[in-house]
Amino acid sequence: MNLVRIGTCGALQPDIPVDSFLVSEFGLGFDGIAGFYSRLSTEEELDFEKAFFSQGNWGVSTVKPYISAGNKELIDLLKIPSISADSAFAEATQQTAQVVANQLERAGCDSVEICETPGYPIVYAEKIIDKSLPTVLVYGHYDVQPPDPLDLWESGPFEPVIKKTDLHPEGAIFARGACDDKGQMYMHVKALEYMTHNDALPCNVKFMIEGEEEVGSDNLADFVKNNTTKLKNDVILISDTGMIAKDTPSITTGLRGLSYVEVEVTGPNRDLHSGIYGGAVANPINILAKMIASLHDENNHITIPGFYDKVENLSDEERAEMAKAPFSLEDYKDSLQINAVYGEKGYTTNERNSIRPTLDVNGIWGGYTGEGAKTVIASKAYAKISMRLVPNQDCDEITQLFKSHFERIAPESVNVKVTPHHGGQGYVTPIDTIGYKAAAMAYKDTFGTAPIPQRGGGSIPIVALFEKELKSKTILMGFGLDSDAIHSPNEHYGLFNYYKGIETIPLFYKYFTALQS
Repeated sequence: MNLVRIGTCGALQPDIPVDSFLVSEFGLGFDGIAGFYSRLSTEEELDFEKAFFSQGNWGVSTVKPYISAGNKELIDLLKIPSISADSAFAEATQQTAQVVANQLERAGCDSVEICETPGYPIVYAEKIIDKSLPTVLVYGHYDVQPPDPLDLWESGPFEPVIKKTDLHPEGAIFARGACDDKGQMYMHVKALEYMTHNDALPCNVKFMIEGEEEVGSDNLADFVKNNTTKLKNDVILISDTGMIAKDTPSITTGLRGLSYVEVEVTGPNRDLHSGIYGGAVANPINILAKMIASLHDENNHITIPGFYDKVENLSDEERAEMAKAPFSLEDYKDSLQINAVYGEKGYTTNERNSIRPTLDVNGIWGGYTGEGAKTVIASKAYAKISMRLVPNQDCDEITQLFKSHFERIAPESVNVKVTPHHGGQGYVTPIDTIGYKAAAMAYKDTFGTAPIPQRGGGSIPIVALFEKELKSKTILMGFGLDSDAIHSPNEHYGLFNYYKGIETIPLFYKYFTALQS
């Protein structure tokens, strides 16, 4: 075998024989990995891995073979349009469960099950090495958001491509689900593969991967309640969140709750000619627009009576600690191509998107939206509205408050129907737990700096239920960035972040097991 020296940029120097390997702390670039492996035979590849692992490091060098092998697997997974919200993709979503199950089995799980539900199946897998050791439960989801609007994608949402960007010069995978959550979920699969194949798994691990997170996880809730013994664990690990920046790791310590509703405003019993009926009959679209506008006052404060009654207000000291996180308002505006930020008066941008509740219209439609003109007063108008909630706000209470208020402010000229979709409670995890300490130690090793605890603005409704039913804390070890465009066209996930996740996760297992003993 010809050993090679790998430089800090992943450059290959096969002309220099060495007995050890020099690997940058930032890891190999994608091109370097691919080029290297293309020049090795299967036998040489195995010898190379053996030499790597003999160094006894937990760092990036030891997991690189599993990282590179996982790129194609992840890309194949991203090609499947597992859109849980659209029944037209039911077969594809069902297929994804089987693919995930196969990958978990290949990664080293001794037991893999596809658990049917009234909706999409839950993939359960486990690797139990010693029942006396701690158990980590990994949660993720294989379903994705709809890719609309399709015309804004620079490449097909289910045709994954790796492209270099200014932020990701080593490349990023562009596809729906690249970050949320297939890419982040798959980090755990490859991390397990590394640990099991190299006898480096220090504790037990269980996987619970669902296909309905993007539509409320209704069936997962029942699954958890009915399988508390099967799911028994010492800590729950989730990578469905993000971090501040590539050079500034953070751990999400709080999630907002969610109330999601659809509203329908009905006027006349049919679409009407606007020239004949305009000005004489209520236009549901006009009415809906006015009703929605009234949900915020001039300070962007939500006007629903009772909405803020249970909101947890952070102290000045806590807000000051939050403000220490690196943040550039100008960079934020530049990244979004906006001239100014917008939101509730009296709060900063990072406070508005994490510790304050919000109300947003996620979609609005009605009337004629095709090409050209059609002068009609629509019979109906619709909107989908989500409210992000902070700790102590109950999602069911907020949904009822919204429904009562929206029906009350409707004029007599229209009828209003409010249909709740899904929701979930907020969650805050303390930073003095063994799980958090283990995660912080893992990040410190791989990034060279301690992570910053940070509350996130998103929602994972099932997390609060996990603690209630399974009696264990959840650690949110996310590696995505705000710029990854999740839920938006051109969603992507940087290879640097993907690699760092696979590098960091085994260290969490190592430190968590050590701290538990």
